[in-house]
Amino acid sequence: MEIVTGLINDLNSIVWGPLMLVLILGTGLFLMFGLKLMPLARLGYGFRMLWRGRQGLGAGEISPFNALMTSLSATIGTGNIAGVATAIALGGPGALFWMWCTALVGMATKYAEAVLAVRYREVDENGNHVGGPMYYIKNGLGSRWGWLGTLFAIFGALAGFGIGNTVQANSVAQALLENGNLGIAPAITGGVMAVLAALVLIGGIRRIAEVAGMLVPVMAIAYLLGGLVVLMLNAGAIPAAVVQIVEHAFTPTAATGGFAGAAVWAAIRFGVARGVFSNEAGLGSAPIAHAAASTDNPVRQGTVAMLGTFIDTLVICSVTGLAIVVTGAWTSGETGAALSSMAFELALPGVGGYIVSIGLAVFAFTTILGWSVYSERCVEYLFGVKAIIPFRSLWILMIPVGALAQDHLGFVWLVADTLNALMAIPNLTALLMLSPVVFKLTRDYFAEQR
Repeated sequence: MEIVTGLINDLNSIVWGPLMLVLILGTGLFLMFGLKLMPLARLGYGFRMLWRGRQGLGAGEISPFNALMTSLSATIGTGNIAGVATAIALGGPGALFWMWCTALVGMATKYAEAVLAVRYREVDENGNHVGGPMYYIKNGLGSRWGWLGTLFAIFGALAGFGIGNTVQANSVAQALLENGNLGIAPAITGGVMAVLAALVLIGGIRRIAEVAGMLVPVMAIAYLLGGLVVLMLNAGAIPAAVVQIVEHAFTPTAATGGFAGAAVWAAIRFGVARGVFSNEAGLGSAPIAHAAASTDNPVRQGTVAMLGTFIDTLVICSVTGLAIVVTGAWTSGETGAALSSMAFELALPGVGGYIVSIGLAVFAFTTILGWSVYSERCVEYLFGVKAIIPFRSLWILMIPVGALAQDHLGFVWLVADTLNALMAIPNLTALLMLSPVVFKLTRDYFAEQR
């Protein structure tokens, strides 16, 4: 086990090295300026399209609204609670600043992904609209680049079992076990989640989208309200916390309390890595859901898709991160979900731990559902529709396996982190090569609107 962990650690240090950070942030910046800051300028327009998209606007299986909710169901998960806490625990408060930067440029990345997903989507043997990086690579770049799409599908199929399944189940099981008032055994947690997931997955993307459309808004608002109460109780510390976050983004964080200290590089690395883990901008996962949206224009769906990054990181992750900093919990030496739970419990004794534990459980469950769509589409791309049922069976089986892997949480996170980067490489390459298509479609659409 130590040898395998060492090998993956070495691979992780390569794929999350300076080149990857430049590729992720550089691609986002290139797209943002190529779009003339449209994702920021048209944020309000995106929310209007989201509201109008509650009903279908064209060909597709799910409404534009539910497409975003399905995407958010996959992104709002352990990354918003455990991921933010891990970034701050390893990189200091400055890591939150780099998460914000990743999200700002990630809005342009997520927009471009969705535009291309709808533009180059296909209809499969079952009559469903399918799309995503593997399809816009194949149909947009041509057959000679088909190997790149195949690589993405392989990484996406495997990554789902890490980032979207076992990591989520593991985090929930640990949170519910370690909460003294709950103390639920991991076997029970894993079994219940597996049964619930099976009941939803049997209906395919339509059922998943319907469940996401109901659960995601409720769970996000409930968690935000709890987080805002924590911030209100520590309102006086917020200005100093913001200053601290910005300062430590550019200067090393000294050791204090249980915090071992961190260099600027650690703040950048863990901030960007956990930011991508949380909002998935650049991974190429979200456009798989948006490709199924019933829309009549790729740009319209793109403006809806970019809201996912804004909501996930700039809103929900910010609440978690600020709560950890203003309460001083970040100096405790805790990490992961336990750190977020401590921050909420310090402000709301007897209640805060429940908010985090229940929020984590619901967030992670919907992430398991959302990522099942992503990995299933990757498997379908590789092996055809005949592989869908075997895939769903294996997906459900891995949920309790992940829940019971309590002694290997660090290893599971490491694998998930590495697979994230491997997914991003072919997707970001395709985004850069197909960026002229995105720019032209955007110019033509808004010129017509005017």
